[in-house]
Amino acid sequence: MQVTRFSIDPGFPVAPVDPRLFGSFVEHMGRCVYTGVFEPGHPAADADGFRADVLDLVRELGPTIVRYPGGNFVSGYRWEDGVGPLEKRPRRLDLAWRTVESNHFGIDEFLRWCGAAGVEPMVAVNLGTRGVAEATDLLEYCNHPAGTALSDLRRSNGTEKPHAVKVWCLGNELDGPWQVGHKTAREYGRLAAETARAMRMVDANVELVAVGSSNSSMPTFGAWEDTVLEECYDLVDYVSLHNYYEPLDDDVDSFLASGVDLDRAIQAIAATADAVGARLRSSKQIKLSVDEWNVWHHRHFSGQHALDWAGRRELIEDRYDVTDAVVVGSLLISLLRNADRVAIACQAQLVNVIAPVMTRPDGPAWRQTVFHPFAQAARHARGTVLRVEPRGPVVDTARFGPVPVVDATATVDPETGDLTVLAVNRSRTETVQMDADVRSMPGLRLAAATTLTSDDPTTRNTEEQPDAVTPQPLREVSLAEGRLLAALPPVSWNVLRLRVADPATHHKEHDR
Repeated sequence: MQVTRFSIDPGFPVAPVDPRLFGSFVEHMGRCVYTGVFEPGHPAADADGFRADVLDLVRELGPTIVRYPGGNFVSGYRWEDGVGPLEKRPRRLDLAWRTVESNHFGIDEFLRWCGAAGVEPMVAVNLGTRGVAEATDLLEYCNHPAGTALSDLRRSNGTEKPHAVKVWCLGNELDGPWQVGHKTAREYGRLAAETARAMRMVDANVELVAVGSSNSSMPTFGAWEDTVLEECYDLVDYVSLHNYYEPLDDDVDSFLASGVDLDRAIQAIAATADAVGARLRSSKQIKLSVDEWNVWHHRHFSGQHALDWAGRRELIEDRYDVTDAVVVGSLLISLLRNADRVAIACQAQLVNVIAPVMTRPDGPAWRQTVFHPFAQAARHARGTVLRVEPRGPVVDTARFGPVPVVDATATVDPETGDLTVLAVNRSRTETVQMDADVRSMPGLRLAAATTLTSDDPTTRNTEEQPDAVTPQPLREVSLAEGRLLAALPPVSWNVLRLRVADPATHHKEHDR
């Protein structure tokens, strides 16, 4: 059996895990909102029309922050259409996804849903067809206490206290020619600066995300961020990065190595941002908001141009298998590995649209395979990320060259000393022995070890078999004399949790 070795030492921290690293995304696209999170008349719907079965799964999944209302949708959206009495809300053409939008779910509904789900909202403003005034109007509506036309409108619509939305996206993917209101980097950078300046006049406590590249294969990747940040560097807190992955030309080995590309994209944009900061002689460091990432089998989507003007429709409802779940796990490892620069990350999207949660109208909701890596990472990968550098076998990939077969990261809770190890085996045929040296953390015991894998990596969860793929106990695992050994099955996502045998001893050492 091939062996991958690495050491885990709390003396080599990367950064604390920002809870916002485990975010998600709700867009007015396909069935994410309507018959997804919101379905009045469903047997499980509450008084607000929110599906309680979906809310239960969202709480189990564990996202901490949810981005809304888009996505491409936001670049043509009039937020005022989605507030007030339902019978007075206008129906509009949605140019992004060529649907007719009813506006029965708007900003107030979303923010009430966030309260029910226990998540922080992250709201995007329309800088495609609109600008400074509309952005500050929405901020005033959401966050100003009372005594103005817009804050009093919110109160009259049923929300007495301010929504207190903290994180705001200054548009979406405006580098893309498919975007309504597509702009050059200079045009967008100036608009972002003007909007940021005005929004901070309304509420000085907001955190602002500038639009970065739509993906790392864009011809303007890097150059876009350089120009945009030159205009708005000291006015924003984050720059976004979007990346989706799929097996191209059935190249599964490269697909399983997608985390390598995400690592490179994050590092490239961080370096670009730092170069701009140095050029401007700014002491500020821009963090990244990877606020759209996931596996998306894009070849199954014919594009917006092929859509007709419909109401609710199924759209990019990818059905994920075990291989997809392992890739999602590897992308989570990449995000954690770069926790010193990535402060926010949102898996796109939450329900039905390339999502961990699926629903049937008037029917059940269930977990896709990709649900499980996210839920386990969100629950257990807390505290501080530790530097992990696996040494072992590699696989040659067409897109990324030689790539480690096993990728891994680790987090430690500084209060309890508990350790979590996340690992993927990218080999499609071989079990690989993981040999982790944890001698620098004495007193640990093995608390739990699970694996998500299958003899058939194309296995999916379905409405009829919703639990065909779930994490199962990892059988061949041991901890002795400071060595954590585990046999990682082919194409697998693995979670190993170690706890301090005597917490009192740890607290004494920690206090010292």
